[in-house]
Amino acid sequence: MDMFPQLMEGSSAYSDTTNLSIIANISSSSSSVTEATATQPPSSSSPSPNSSRYENQKRRDWNTFGQYLRNHRPPLSLSRCSGAHVLEFLRYLDQFGKTKVHTTVCHFYGHPNPPAPCPCPLRQAWGSLDALIGRLRAAFEENGGKPETNPFGARAVRLYLREVRDTQSKARGVSYEKKKRKRPVPQLSASSSSAVASHQQFQMLPGTSSTTQISKFEM
Repeated sequence: MDMFPQLMEGSSAYSDTTNLSIIANISSSSSSVTEATATQPPSSSSPSPNSSRYENQKRRDWNTFGQYLRNHRPPLSLSRCSGAHVLEFLRYLDQFGKTKVHTTVCHFYGHPNPPAPCPCPLRQAWGSLDALIGRLRAAFEENGGKPETNPFGARAVRLYLREVRDTQSKARGVSYEKKKRKRPVPQLSASSSSAVASHQQFQMLPGTSSTTQISKFEM
């Protein structure tokens, strides 16, 4: 799993990894979720575990991004944050990535299961970044931001995520295309099934035309 960092107060946004504390990955561990929910009194209207896990992860991501802005040189306020700063943040996270992305000169380029190690760089996986941006986009508006000024929904961010997806798909030999779900065939009700069966029986009567059969059916 790719890891996202928590920035230490007073450190530079570009400092060594010794000044950083890794506190969360994309899907928070089950133990942390259990500890967070154990302190809450049980209630019939308590949120589902998946909802609690998502909200906890979204809060951690939002705090991490806030620390990134404060530790930026020069410091940035949220109101001045743009899509360009979001891209800078995503590129900064790559140093904590755990996903091998082969270069075009690597012998394992496009190989989904390389048989041996290679010196290609580790990056944040596209799915991790895509989920992260979704959580930060929601958190921005939940904290008073306007949808039309949401930097996480900027066109440049969408294009960057698309480029990362296409690049990693080719480099790793995997497909990120969503499979289309087959629509379920609607089932006829009991009344509809009996009506169809009755109509078929009348059509099978010998020596009568379809018009005669329909008129008899209606009578």
